[in-house]
Amino acid sequence: MPKITYVTSDGKSIEVDAEIGSTVMENAVKNSVPGIEAECGGACACATCHVYVDEAWAAKTGEPEVMEEDMLDFAYDVQPTSRLSCQIKVAEELDGLVVKVPERQA
Repeated sequence: MPKITYVTSDGKSIEVDAEIGSTVMENAVKNSVPGIEAECGGACACATCHVYVDEAWAAKTGEPEVMEEDMLDFAYDVQPTSRLSCQIKVAEELDGLVVKVPERQA
């Protein structure tokens, strides 16, 4: 089972086992990661599951699709590696993924 590390805005690391085929957002919610609000439940209809993908993992998680890019316009403090965690599917290749939770959500 791949492991994902969420780094909260205050620097705390939370490592979780993530089921293949689930999303980074679903695992955050399931494990009560602070700062991931996920108001739309993963429908890519808000920006409350915004994360910063660690530079080392940016290529493996891929680029946002058009719909995700549109939603990121509403996110707080968007950076080059910003993604909506509901749009990152967990795969074996993402074992060790590190994402940082922003200071606040949109």
